[in-house]
Amino acid sequence: MNIIIVGDGKMGAAIATQLSAEGHDVTIIDSNPQALSNSADQMDIMTVIGNGASMATLKTAGVERADLLIAATSRDELNLLTCLTAKKLGAKRTIARIRNPEYTDQLVAMQDELGLSMTVNPEQAAAQEAYRMLQFPSFLKRESFAKGRVEIVSIPVGKDSKLVGIPLFKLYEIAGVNVLVCAVERDNAVHIPSGSFTLREGDTIFVTAGIRDLAQLVKNLGLVEKRIRSLFIIGGSRIAFYLAKRCIDSGISVKIVEQNHKRCLELAEAIPKATVIEADGSREDILNAEGLKSYDAAITLTGMDEENLVLSMLARHLGVSKVITKINRLEYSEMFRRVGIGSMISPKGLCCANIVRYVRAMSTASDIESMLTLHTIVDGQVEALEFQAGEGTRHRGEALKDIPLKEGILISCITHEGQTIIPRGDSSFASGDTVIVVTAGGRAISDLDDIFAD
Repeated sequence: MNIIIVGDGKMGAAIATQLSAEGHDVTIIDSNPQALSNSADQMDIMTVIGNGASMATLKTAGVERADLLIAATSRDELNLLTCLTAKKLGAKRTIARIRNPEYTDQLVAMQDELGLSMTVNPEQAAAQEAYRMLQFPSFLKRESFAKGRVEIVSIPVGKDSKLVGIPLFKLYEIAGVNVLVCAVERDNAVHIPSGSFTLREGDTIFVTAGIRDLAQLVKNLGLVEKRIRSLFIIGGSRIAFYLAKRCIDSGISVKIVEQNHKRCLELAEAIPKATVIEADGSREDILNAEGLKSYDAAITLTGMDEENLVLSMLARHLGVSKVITKINRLEYSEMFRRVGIGSMISPKGLCCANIVRYVRAMSTASDIESMLTLHTIVDGQVEALEFQAGEGTRHRGEALKDIPLKEGILISCITHEGQTIIPRGDSSFASGDTVIVVTAGGRAISDLDDIFAD
């Protein structure tokens, strides 16, 4: 497809990298020649220098032939104007990056008038991800499917874990609920395991389970599950705003440390039930004075990945049971995991996944909702995708054991008439069912039929 991206910052470059790797014709518009030159050297893309909201610049980029325009600059108003102009000039679909919470209601009411097919809010998505991690602190990561009825959760296998030395076909004896291990990370390699795969200390497993079974799974595995009642936030970003509001509404007390005076006043006014401290959250003496070690959870939300890493390590050292680290540069994620800092969130990664899902769904032409959900796990080495089976989907009604799947693909869950099915060999899917597929990264799957080997 012909895709135009306006804005060559961190978000725009990340989206361009992913879409270009999947074979799309990508053009980036930006007013910074050096940024465009760097992107052109690293990716097989076209570049146009100029203002992305300008008709002349958009015409130079060929907007009238664009299947999709993505406005990903740091300015909400510019993104809205760009999408409106692009739609007027003939772009088939547009996506805008909108970060200001004040625009939420307007976007819902005026989406058609603005010519928007979709909006993405990286900070809101990151806050939602962080909140979900706080609900089950034992899990490193949680991904939701089937309208929240199914999840893939990431669980570390420690030296005292009941799972050490257990082959996966015996997992039910310990878990006590129907779950499926759909991926295992071991020694920086990823495995899509069979039933004979035996777990070891140091593994990280990715488990598909129904949402109602998660609490029982935690209990049966002997995981320490302390309810989060207090949260310490370092950095008063938009993520802090979204997360603090949600936590306070659910009964979690929140303290935010932010050194910018104006931002502290804004947060104190917007979230009166939160405790807002004007101080330098990167200083250990400040964190000790504010009682960081007495909190159940902490999240580091400064603008620097390196600072977030150090502060998360400090929180872990002080005994905070749940620590979440925000990262901007996805290339750091593997290093962060190696030092064992706990859970990570990436606003950029979350929005990239949503946009890639939309683009792949567009590629199926007839039904843009055939792909419902896409999550990348293990630093993009594995993808978990949710599809809805249609009348034309092949192998409906056939036992899974008789369906030829491509190598490295696993069907991890089927939702039939609202019921969650962790599949066995004799399971099948029907038209209207949703099917969760797990696959090793590197292949772009856009349709359920793409997983079959015949």
